[in-house]
Amino acid sequence: MEFKDHFSTQAADYARYRPDYPQELYDFILLNGTGSFAAWDCGTGNGQVAVALAEFYERIYATDPSAKQIENALKHPQILYSVASAKASGLPDQSMDLVVVGQAIHWFNFDEFYAEVKRVAKPGALVAIWGYGLNTISPEVDKVVNDLYYNIVGPYWPAERKYLDTEYQNIPFPFSKISTPQLQMQQHWSLNDFVGYLSTWSSVQAYIKANSANPLQALYPQLATAWGGKDVIRTVEWPLYLMAGNV
Repeated sequence: MEFKDHFSTQAADYARYRPDYPQELYDFILLNGTGSFAAWDCGTGNGQVAVALAEFYERIYATDPSAKQIENALKHPQILYSVASAKASGLPDQSMDLVVVGQAIHWFNFDEFYAEVKRVAKPGALVAIWGYGLNTISPEVDKVVNDLYYNIVGPYWPAERKYLDTEYQNIPFPFSKISTPQLQMQQHWSLNDFVGYLSTWSSVQAYIKANSANPLQALYPQLATAWGGKDVIRTVEWPLYLMAGNV
């Protein structure tokens, strides 16, 4: 499978509007990790996971196949960023204490990625992969967002989105699994923050490219009414799907 770049166009917005992962996720990784020297964040995107891991690991190797994502990634002295694919990281054999993939493994060729993990991970290293599904806010807002997600831009989602819609249940995981907690993500956003996030959806960008029109512009008045006003701060929640195990 060749790299399908769904995010370079909106890389700057992606870095600005991606929701943060909960501290409980990193607590889980720290508790179950087997070493604290080197970690590989594959598909790093805006680097948010790499920065969080830098609190616990001495060196983070963060890779992404998109050069624009790497250019816009969060900088940190302990993070070494590089443009690389999931199947060819460029890392030494048996060098990583930890391998993580946040909201990206559904884009990978699973067999090729797992072969690379087995090559670069130390024996017993922790592997953790996770993704998040469609957000919820309130019945009124959710109705508008669901119409956008399923109907307006539904045909423009890449086929790989199905893995998130099925909560990662159909993604193989060839490692010794460990029990994982149920987690969710949460942000407190204004309407404009939320619309900025919606603009990072790959389906929205594909719609714009195909139709020379932004679906969010037409939807904005309806969304604003459901939101209750652009200055209102609402809680946005996403379910987080986590798998973890040891090499």
